[in-house]
Amino acid sequence: MGTEMRPLEGDWALILGASSGFGEATALELASLGMNIFGVHLDRKGTLPNAERIMGQIRAAGREAVFFNVNAADPDKRQEILNEIQTRLSTAKSPSMVRVLLHSLAFGTLKPFITKSPADAIAKSHLDMTLDVMANSLVYWVQDLVARQLMGRGGRIFAMTSAGGARVWQTYGAVSAAKAALESHIRQLTLELAPLGITANAIMAGVTDTPALRKIPGSDEMITLAKRKNPSGRLTTPKDVAEAIGLLSHPEAHWVTGNVICVDGGEFVVD
Repeated sequence: MGTEMRPLEGDWALILGASSGFGEATALELASLGMNIFGVHLDRKGTLPNAERIMGQIRAAGREAVFFNVNAADPDKRQEILNEIQTRLSTAKSPSMVRVLLHSLAFGTLKPFITKSPADAIAKSHLDMTLDVMANSLVYWVQDLVARQLMGRGGRIFAMTSAGGARVWQTYGAVSAAKAALESHIRQLTLELAPLGITANAIMAGVTDTPALRKIPGSDEMITLAKRKNPSGRLTTPKDVAEAIGLLSHPEAHWVTGNVICVDGGEFVVD
């Protein structure tokens, strides 16, 4: 199959949150479409084998996999990663770029705003951290990619949001605020990046049984409710989302930008 049928062949995707859930599935999907993968993940010894398995699957597909086990929201680590990416791309045999950036960072506090004991309530540090990791870090990564000319015309930016950006769930307040901010950042990036030929979209998955979901108190109830109301009769899977991102990464999707795109089998439209 020639590159005329595989237009993403040889380019790179940068996946923030690459070792599980949506990040894992998207890394594998884009590799199947011919892309090489830079992955950023944060794993301790117990979960590191999963990241190594993903890298092995990408390489087994004949693609390159370069993973960094660091905090994606750390500004110094971000610069170190981008330095390595820049060196690798500048010394490649054929010109290539970071064609796709996926922001799929699920690390934030799950504390209530109001409690009987103030010590159990959310603090400024918790709220600041959640917004920084799950929303603001997207802006910083995009700024640096564009400033370093690592992403240009034809680039695709995706950020994982959720229905929680507009709805409430017990203890989800900080994450909900971060998702709302993330969607706002996508709208602003759309405006500022359109002249450069780079698109930006938020992807709203339906309820998906991922490690991140399981950390939310009441996740079993969320799963039960989603199964009951989803007109497709099942939960969303990471692969469902990854396949949609693969389609939107295609050059012919260049006019799709500035949206919150539901990938949920119709779940969100049902009350």
